Amino acid sequence: MTSNYAPDAATQLEIYRRVALLKANDERSRKVIKTGRLVMPYYSYRGQEVIPAATMTALEDTDYLVTIYRGIHDMLAKGMPLKDLWAEVAGRVDGTCKGKGGPMHLTYPDKGIMVTTGIVGSSMPIACGLGWGSQLSGDGRIAVATFGDGASNIGAFHESLNLAAVWKLPVIFLCQNNLYGEHTTYEKATSAPRIADRAGSYAIPGVRVDGNDPIEMYAAAREAVARARAGEGPTLIEAMTFRFHGHVFGDADGYMDKAQKAAAVEADPVPRFRARLIAEGIATEEELAAAEAGIEAAIDEAVEFALASPFPELDELTRDVYGVAA
Repeated sequence: MTSNYAPDAATQLEIYRRVALLKANDERSRKVIKTGRLVMPYYSYRGQEVIPAATMTALEDTDYLVTIYRGIHDMLAKGMPLKDLWAEVAGRVDGTCKGKGGPMHLTYPDKGIMVTTGIVGSSMPIACGLGWGSQLSGDGRIAVATFGDGASNIGAFHESLNLAAVWKLPVIFLCQNNLYGEHTTYEKATSAPRIADRAGSYAIPGVRVDGNDPIEMYAAAREAVARARAGEGPTLIEAMTFRFHGHVFGDADGYMDKAQKAAAVEADPVPRFRARLIAEGIATEEELAAAEAGIEAAIDEAVEFALASPFPELDELTRDVYGVAA
């Protein structure tokens, strides 16, 4: 990837705004669960905030996103409203799916957030379908499929890359490589030293980037977007990162290498990016603190809105389905 797509100062500030939102939302989610105000499955993305913040900043609102169960950061970065999100994860009727999807099955088409799936790797063939639809209609929309390193080992990964390459679909395959597929280390489950290298099998660009570096991440995403919009086909991006917590909330993460985890937390990309913005004169401490306070206030409001929203009525069980057995 080239430096032609490096973000300017205004874009860096927008990326940080999204990064700060994602960090604060994850921290609040874990706090609310711990206090017992909400009971739900939760897959923390803490440590991976930069990847979607930079990528979604490079997209248009109309572009598609297909993400996975550890994808709330992707959705918020793409523009899902906080109130709609919190009401849905709380199982309330004012949520994006009227409380029937929960944290693993969110959608918000107004911002291109089409599908959230709990089936490992299924984001990729769905994104191919959306990309094909865009190609046929000529509407210029791009589809981004996000997935983890473990998902690169299933058949849907290879089938999707092959189909997207053959048809030159406007799809970006974004692998958030946090080095663990659920509870299994990358080395124990994946033979290829770099997932990005697999792109060569399908004659498409494959690039590995530091997913915790907003400049590098944004430049890679912008170049992939430019290729897709120009009709040049898909790109595979392997964004290297590390999740700070276990696979699912409550997982003690005893399988993680303690030294590796400590080093990753020490190199937390959020305060590092924040310090960089101040050091380079892009923002002041006061400006960033004010933005962060506004985010916390918005989350406060969203949580209270969600908890005040009613639960769905029983008749919702038979709505929004293809058919009900007699």
